[in-house]
Amino acid sequence: MKIRLTALALAGSFCLLAAPTGASAQVSVNINVPGLVMMAPPPPRYEAAPPPRGGFVWVPGRWAWDGRAYAWRQGSWQRERVGYAYAPGRWVEDRGGWRWNEGDWRRREERREARREVRREREWNDDHRHHDRDRHHGHDRGGFCPPGQAKKGNC
Repeated sequence: MKIRLTALALAGSFCLLAAPTGASAQVSVNINVPGLVMMAPPPPRYEAAPPPRGGFVWVPGRWAWDGRAYAWRQGSWQRERVGYAYAPGRWVEDRGGWRWNEGDWRRREERREARREVRREREWNDDHRHHDRDRHHGHDRGGFCPPGQAKKGNC
């Protein structure tokens, strides 16, 4: 009888062990976007620029992603392009990761900025010339004063 009970207890425990338990599953989706690095780059290293070199522009060093980790690439000289200024590359945050925007050559900003400044000055002069003429000639705006202008004494 004892043997029968022991055998029955063993059979019951085997049944419990063999019974299916709640299955657990884990799904992970990793979408690889080319050029996107999920780990932020380290802070830039200070790299003293060498003395100027005629006909060349110093391009500062940067952290480069090699597929597993960041590696420091030292700065280098690039041949100067007449009428252009070099805009260094930089890491930018993009879609939850980081992307490297390569440095490139852009037309010199001084000329463009000078033209913009002249244009702004002309527009400002034109706007104020009309405003002063209207105020001096007794033209009023029908009692309407744009927001903030009364405090400035324009109405």
